[in-house]
Amino acid sequence: MNLCPKCNPPAWTFAVIFMITSVIAFVTWLMLGLSMIAPLPRAAITGAAFLAVGATLVHYVMSCIKRHCRHDQQSVRA
Repeated sequence: MNLCPKCNPPAWTFAVIFMITSVIAFVTWLMLGLSMIAPLPRAAITGAAFLAVGATLVHYVMSCIKRHCRHDQQSVRA
């Protein structure tokens, strides 16, 4: 996703994404533990959930930053 050179996404947004994905991965790990799945498939499914949720949230944040970019517009004078 191409952002304009002036757009600089703040680092805290990616820290929040990491925290959300970590919590979801942990809950996934716990829920799969109740179903008596072996550790290797359990870890693979948890990793896939972490990557899927993380990729979705990063895509969402980057598209919001791109959508709200106003660097290409000239300033409006009253």
